[in-house]
Amino acid sequence: MDKQPKIYCGSGKKKSDTWLQASINLDKIKEHIQEYKGSRFIKVNINVKAEPDQYGKDVSISIDTWKPEESEFKQKPNTKFTHDNTPPNDLPF
Repeated sequence: MDKQPKIYCGSGKKKSDTWLQASINLDKIKEHIQEYKGSRFIKVNINVKAEPDQYGKDVSISIDTWKPEESEFKQKPNTKFTHDNTPPNDLPF
């Protein structure tokens, strides 16, 4: 599996232990948008930095580009079912 360079698409500030405030650059994410059941999504990684950068930003956002290998995806059946034995209505990512 080749390691891809990170695609940074936003940054922000940690306002409290439970609140992060950030901005995302839509121009950088538009080619990574995925569709699922008629809705559009983008997978992102949000990291809290150890120290703020030169602009005072201590949160970085990058696009999650990981995709399972084709053989890996086919070998792992979805075994998650609800109590009535129907599949959950979860996103595939």
